[in-house]
Amino acid sequence: MILAAEQLKKIRKILRESKTIAVVGLSPKPHRPSHEVARYLMEAGYTVIPVNPGQDALLGLTCYPNLRAIPTQIDMVDIFRRSEAVMNIIDDAVAVGARFIWMQEGIVNQEAAAKAEAAGLLVVMNRCTKIDHMNLL
Repeated sequence: MILAAEQLKKIRKILRESKTIAVVGLSPKPHRPSHEVARYLMEAGYTVIPVNPGQDALLGLTCYPNLRAIPTQIDMVDIFRRSEAVMNIIDDAVAVGARFIWMQEGIVNQEAAAKAEAAGLLVVMNRCTKIDHMNLL
């Protein structure tokens, strides 16, 4: 997929300005994409915060049940959940003052994206943070 210059600019901005990334739907299974991407982001120097209500810790880090439970500021919310589950995550992201929403490959929710953008968040949909980071930074 060839990206328009504006889309590339937005993706670079998000990747450069994010320091703390909440990974919503992080799996404890090492072979799952969410696990692989979160590990990559940690190795790339980002502070990763696991979000999964079924886990106490992942990747050696405290895991939170939702975004509102996280005690620190979040820059990016990286979403690994079904498209229909995204709206509630957007509501939480807006409530905690996140700046960026990233919906992973296969995740598209236009209504949720519009809501996030209306609240001032930059949104990327249907793309992989790991792949874009590797290719653009």
